Amino acid sequence: MRLVIARCSVDYAGRLTAHLPSAPRLILVKADGSVSVHADDRAYKPLNWMSPPCTVKESADEACPVWTVQNKSGEKLIITMEEILHDSSHELGTDPGLIKDGVEAHLQELLADRMETLGAGWTLIRREYPTAIGPVDILGRDETGATVAIEIKRRGEIDGVEQLTRYLDLLNRDPHLAPVKGVFAAQEIKPQARVLASDRGIGCVTLDYDSLRGIEDDKLRLF
Repeated sequence: MRLVIARCSVDYAGRLTAHLPSAPRLILVKADGSVSVHADDRAYKPLNWMSPPCTVKESADEACPVWTVQNKSGEKLIITMEEILHDSSHELGTDPGLIKDGVEAHLQELLADRMETLGAGWTLIRREYPTAIGPVDILGRDETGATVAIEIKRRGEIDGVEQLTRYLDLLNRDPHLAPVKGVFAAQEIKPQARVLASDRGIGCVTLDYDSLRGIEDDKLRLF
């Protein structure tokens, strides 16, 4: 990973245009090819970014270098470096991934074994389906044969919907899987997360842990 702290301006040119005026910012260039521009707020969310795969070209002008980041669709992120304050690279190695708590891990296992509770004809492709940004909890197929990515949480909040959205963006670039739709599954789903999921065409499932373990005969409720 490369970390650059610089006073810079950023211009995005693609389906729309956007401009970030000059200010000190953190720029992350990850091994997967992604580039993101961060301010000292907004938690983990970048001000602007380019998802992989993309290329980074740096101009030879040492006085005011310009980075042109371009993805395969031709969209560009142009970063004009007015002053570089820090520039370092670090080898992070292979990440072991997020270790889910016992209930989330068990929910994933139970749902993978009982895909039919989501609907007649639903089948499992794989648990922990690998992507460049982490594993999808469950990848399956619905009764029509369409690919479905399922993200499982104990408590469903906006961050979980954002995470599933990023997975769907990557999976839908694979012609062997696309089109891929999403299902956000949790024991409790916050209203804001449900609204965001609906806006992005993602289905929501309320999971009943006891029912999945066979204590009750209720089915999952799909909304």
